[in-house]
Amino acid sequence: MTAGHPPHDAPRDFASAISVPPSSATECRWLVVGAGGTLGREVTARLTVRGADIVALGRAELDISDARAVERAVAEHRPRVVVNCAAWTAVDDAESQEAAAARINADGPRHLARACAASGARLLHVSTDYVFGGAPEDLGTPYGELASPTPHTAYGRTKLAGEQAALAELPHASTVVRTAWLYGRAATGTATTGFVGTMARIALQEDRTVDVVDDQHGQPTWAGDLAERLIELGGLPLERSTGIFHGTGGGHTTWYALAREVFQLVGADPERVRRIGSDQLVRAARRPAWSVLGHDGWAKAGLPPLRHWRAALTEALTDATGRAADPKTPVAEAR
Repeated sequence: MTAGHPPHDAPRDFASAISVPPSSATECRWLVVGAGGTLGREVTARLTVRGADIVALGRAELDISDARAVERAVAEHRPRVVVNCAAWTAVDDAESQEAAAARINADGPRHLARACAASGARLLHVSTDYVFGGAPEDLGTPYGELASPTPHTAYGRTKLAGEQAALAELPHASTVVRTAWLYGRAATGTATTGFVGTMARIALQEDRTVDVVDDQHGQPTWAGDLAERLIELGGLPLERSTGIFHGTGGGHTTWYALAREVFQLVGADPERVRRIGSDQLVRAARRPAWSVLGHDGWAKAGLPPLRHWRAALTEALTDATGRAADPKTPVAEAR
């Protein structure tokens, strides 16, 4: 979820385009919440292709900060699996509106977990790398799934509270999947969202250059890969799939190096990307210098970690541009 996106899952006009009715009026297997956002759309699309029974609710259909609305939705649709992709993702705005962000990021997962506990459903909750401090002194060591969170932003604090609420309210049937630097397909067409999409659009404007920070390290994550993994987790026995997992692309890079890779893959000159430091960008919320997550938790599920970020990016941009990619913002920030 890229910083600067509006609070909640997505603009309201996405919702009607992606809502998929269940095959039965009284029961469905999957309930996707926050279905208007980048990840929610991808989960919905991939479940639909599988022929799954699914209800997909965007912000217009379900405000997860409303406990009674959540209770009614889960009771009505009777899902076996709830996937929560809804979140307040405006990182800078959260610094001055932490209570509002907490209603979605902390209270929302609590309401969902309680509703799942009452109905017998399981919950897949998507969280973020921002639960860790990302201090420069942490460089070099990925944060493991059981590392102690130390959020340094309001966004990170509210997301951590949401994780804790989900696990406390539904200890035997909740799964937290942390992700980072997420990008995916736009609501219409084949364009790409997030930082990657922004860089691709700039790259195609031949007279433009762009300044990107080179001192923030993280893991670009394609929403398609993460959606597949969420669906796989939802189909596993609970003893293999509850707890905390890190759903980020393999390897790691900087925003600057990622931007250059995007330029090269779409056939633009990567020299048009210019390196700057974080001290040259003024942001209300401090961005993590180190957002690299470890992936040891997947062994419990019997699943491999997500593939390397560069392989996913090559496929994603090939899909978006319709051309074969050469394998040889902020402008500087993200989820």
